[in-house]
Amino acid sequence: MLEPLLAANVAKEIRKDAQAIDCAASLLAAGRVPEDEDTSRLLARAREIDGEFLASARGAPVQLDIPYARIEPLRRKRLVRGLDLAQRVLAGWRGRRRMRDLMPADALERRLRELFQLYCEETAALAGGVRTTGALATLRGRAARALLEIMSAEAERLSRDAARAVHRPRFAAHKRA
Repeated sequence: MLEPLLAANVAKEIRKDAQAIDCAASLLAAGRVPEDEDTSRLLARAREIDGEFLASARGAPVQLDIPYARIEPLRRKRLVRGLDLAQRVLAGWRGRRRMRDLMPADALERRLRELFQLYCEETAALAGGVRTTGALATLRGRAARALLEIMSAEAERLSRDAARAVHRPRFAAHKRA
């Protein structure tokens, strides 16, 4: 019932992230760092992608209203930090540097945790825009709290595991072989 909607939501988020990475690459190629206008352009494109998602979700068992006044400050912050990280990684790759040489493990973990946590906060803000009926309505608040707890725990784990994997000596030796 909700699985297709959730899958479409993940695809929507991937599209938005891909746009941000593409923007970071274009700016790097032009020798520019991201400016407010670049972030604003990405936010506008995110709204368009959200609109396409909402149009495709008509008839779903939930109604979605995106509270942009609450989420866009979080998205902007996440975009600024994400663009910076993407440019660092892309510049390193272009310079044939290994990912592990771009930043220490603890710095990478902090950066990833911050990005994931901002995404968690955005998701929590979006939960306020979900309207449901019937049995789903009684579970909405509890489900939103549980989702935030799970996402936050996974953000901690994922940022730690990713930083460790990048800096694991065995991983680096395997990549050179």
